[in-house]
Amino acid sequence: MKTMIDVQGLSKTFTLHNQGGTQLKVLNDVYLQVGASECTVLHGESGTGKSTLLRTLYANYLPSQGAINIRHHGEMVNLATANSRQLMAVRKDTLGYVSQFLRVIPRVSTLDVVMQPLRERGVSEETAREKATDLLTQLNIPERLWSLAPSTFSGGEQQRVNIARGFIVDYPILLLDEPTASLDQRNSDVVIKLIQQALSRGTAIAGIFHDAAVRDAVADHFFDVNKAVEPTAVGF
Repeated sequence: MKTMIDVQGLSKTFTLHNQGGTQLKVLNDVYLQVGASECTVLHGESGTGKSTLLRTLYANYLPSQGAINIRHHGEMVNLATANSRQLMAVRKDTLGYVSQFLRVIPRVSTLDVVMQPLRERGVSEETAREKATDLLTQLNIPERLWSLAPSTFSGGEQQRVNIARGFIVDYPILLLDEPTASLDQRNSDVVIKLIQQALSRGTAIAGIFHDAAVRDAVADHFFDVNKAVEPTAVGF
C-alpha cells in the first residue's frame, strides 16, 4: 500500500483573543496514515475536532506542532512547513477538498464554477465542459440552471455543485467534509458512486460522514478523533 497522507504528532491549539488569550488545544498528538484506494472516515462526538482535523490536513489551519506529509508527484511534502507556492501546487494537482458549503462566486455561471479547477490545470474548454456537464447531469442539476450563478440555488443544489467541482479533477487525495449533509437519498447514492469510482482509480480519501449508510458504503477504516482531542476542546 502506498501511503498518500502521513500525519505525525499533529497538534492544534487556538488562541481565543476575545477571551483573554485563552489557549484551547483541539487536536493533540495525532498520528494518521491514509493509503491509495483507501477511505478513512473521521468519526467522534460533535465538537471533538473532526472538521478542524480535515481543515488542518488541507492547511487551512497551520498546526501548532507536527507534520502533515502529502505525497505529491511521488515525493512527500510537509504542508506544515511548505511555502505558499508549494501549497498552491499541491492543491492544484494532488489535494482536493469538498467542504460542506459552496463558496459562491457572484455572476459566475454554475458550469464555469465546476469547470474552473480543470481550466486552471490547462485542460481545454471543450474537455472541461464535457466533464462538467456529465457531473452536473449525474448530480441531477437541471440544465436550465447551468448558465446561472449558484448564489440563488437551494442548499442542496449548492452542495451538489460543490461536489461536482470537487470531483471534476481526478485528485490523488480527496478530503470530504460531510458531502451528503444536505442531500436526499437519490443524490447521496450518486455521491457514493463518485467516491467508489475515485477509490477504484487509486484515490486516497479522508472524510466526515454523518450518514451511516454512506459511511458503510465507502469506509475502509475509521479514525476515532475522540482519542486525539483534549477534554476541553469543544465547538470546533
